[in-house]
Amino acid sequence: MASDMRQRPRRNRSHPALRGFTSETSLEASRLVYPLFLHESPGDEPIDSMPGCSRHGAEGLLREVDGALEDGLTSVLLFPALAESQKSATGESSHDPDGLIPKTVAALKSRWPELIVMTDVALDPYSSDGHDGIVAPDGRILNDETVAVLCRQAVCQARAGADIIAPSDMMDGRVGAIRDALDAEDFTEVGILAYTAKYASAFYGPFRDALDSAPKSGDKKTYQMDPANAREALREAELDEDEGADMLMVKPAGPYLDVIRALREASPLPIAAYQVSGEYAMLAAAAEKGYLDERPSVLESLLSIRRAGADMILTYYARKAARWLAS
Repeated sequence: MASDMRQRPRRNRSHPALRGFTSETSLEASRLVYPLFLHESPGDEPIDSMPGCSRHGAEGLLREVDGALEDGLTSVLLFPALAESQKSATGESSHDPDGLIPKTVAALKSRWPELIVMTDVALDPYSSDGHDGIVAPDGRILNDETVAVLCRQAVCQARAGADIIAPSDMMDGRVGAIRDALDAEDFTEVGILAYTAKYASAFYGPFRDALDSAPKSGDKKTYQMDPANAREALREAELDEDEGADMLMVKPAGPYLDVIRALREASPLPIAAYQVSGEYAMLAAAAEKGYLDERPSVLESLLSIRRAGADMILTYYARKAARWLAS
């Protein structure tokens, strides 16, 4: 028996200090990005399908960001919830300089210049059709016409002070077009976080509730990726790199850890992963019911995303996770 047991991996697990020496993956608040929902109403409005999350009014958003900074976070990503009267078939309000996002970006950067402000670029919050692009009469999503609008949206957000533009639309060629549009306006230091492998996932439902942005007809399978595909993500990553992306994202995170790993091994660029609304809702609801211990479950889920290769994680748990990591 003794000769068969010379290898005892448990020896390196026998003491907290030894476990610290051999730990292969770390999770820090500086790796987390906090997605936030905002609306034009003055007060905050809880989101039923995302317990603990709200659509923030102007004052509530400032309080939330102030708390996030105190918790050790450094970055936020903004999403607007707009009234139907502000939506149209071609999403003109997406590049209105007096719109909700540009005004909010300017306010945040004025108050906290050190805060990294990321902005979503896509038409779904602004579209009366609920799609990420312009819808043709026959139901097709018009790629090139949409990209032209996305470029105006990106430049508008950069003028307001956005540090990083995050195109989530999955239109072909949009990263290169946005890079050219930004550079033409001397926004050469504004980064692009490309939603490189954004899957046509069932896990986006609570997000669409939060923004009231579900498609009015059809689905998003002609532009978002097939959940069955992993090799296709490598093709998307190569295209986004060539077009000037600064960072690549996989969305959702938990169900696509293999894709995060594949992109990490294939690309030298930083890899982001988005723990999406459905992932958050499952954990939050199970914790509310007492089925899971929230803190260790959430931190384990985030650690697994880091272990797969993500350099940064977008998560609605960012504030809680930052506090847990500091305690």
